[in-house]
Amino acid sequence: MAAATRKRPAPPLGTTTSCCPAPAAKKRVRHKIWSIYNYEKLEVLGEGTYGVVVKGRDRRTGETVAIKWIRPDANGVTDITAVLREAGCLEACRGPPSVVQMKEVVADEVTRHVFIVMEFVGPSLQTRLTRGALSAAETRAMMRQLLRGAEKLHGEGIVHRDMKPDNILIGSGGGAVKICDLGMAVPARPAGGEPYPEEVVAALWYRAPELLGGGRRYGAAVDMWALGCVMAELLLGEPLFRDAGTEEDILHMARDVEFAMESTPEVAFGGLPDLTEAGLEVLRGLLSVKPEKRLTAAEALGHRWFDEEDDEPLSSSALCSQPPERRVCIRFIV
Repeated sequence: MAAATRKRPAPPLGTTTSCCPAPAAKKRVRHKIWSIYNYEKLEVLGEGTYGVVVKGRDRRTGETVAIKWIRPDANGVTDITAVLREAGCLEACRGPPSVVQMKEVVADEVTRHVFIVMEFVGPSLQTRLTRGALSAAETRAMMRQLLRGAEKLHGEGIVHRDMKPDNILIGSGGGAVKICDLGMAVPARPAGGEPYPEEVVAALWYRAPELLGGGRRYGAAVDMWALGCVMAELLLGEPLFRDAGTEEDILHMARDVEFAMESTPEVAFGGLPDLTEAGLEVLRGLLSVKPEKRLTAAEALGHRWFDEEDDEPLSSSALCSQPPERRVCIRFIV
């Protein structure tokens, strides 16, 4: 990422237009491209295959922000179409508290690198999970927010395709929970329509059964499977499929999970004493191997589990508790 050394706010570099997916039609969204020199780099927050996210400060307002630099290809060229697609998806999700909010698209007029500026939230759920599992009440509070975020995404005709703890942010004090990193997000395609071009999407441990083996026809249900994996991880304190090393492992273990939750739910996952029957119904509905039987975000939010007693607040102390004794992996009890 280029060092921002200017002291005066830089003017906009121009405007560009991108398509933003919606259920009935595509909206045309115009993005004014501002200068990266309006921001001061503070520290690196995370780095992945496709880019780097840094913590920054807006020189114009003093506000703390998160800035995503989209890594150029081997020839030094940035895929502007992919950048604008992600920006368009974020633009479509303005408003709801459970999806990270975009502020603007900026660029370096010298290197021509492009950046997306977003609100600064806090650490990832992955970071917090290294400290232990959550209670059923805390899990319900977090899942309520995640499902609301998924409901908004899917209502706008967007499939995230990379739901996982690394792409979920926890706000200061543990209250706000936000879905982030829409770099793999795409407009949903109708059932039976053209397949997606990508052969592999989603991290292995969160990859839905219909994606295994290079499946390229799928819908929003892939996000719901991943959220089921996240829910299990919140309760267990470790990834549900952590022992899986291949797609074949995932498929075998997914079938074992489904069978155990239907036949012997009282001992599934080594026992989840805090989770009520209603909570198990939600988990079972999210982890249905067949996508057509999987709960949608709206269906999950309407489940009676979310009408149970008040949720425990997602406090910093609760999320920083010591890890519980490791539970037995479900595939060893079937």
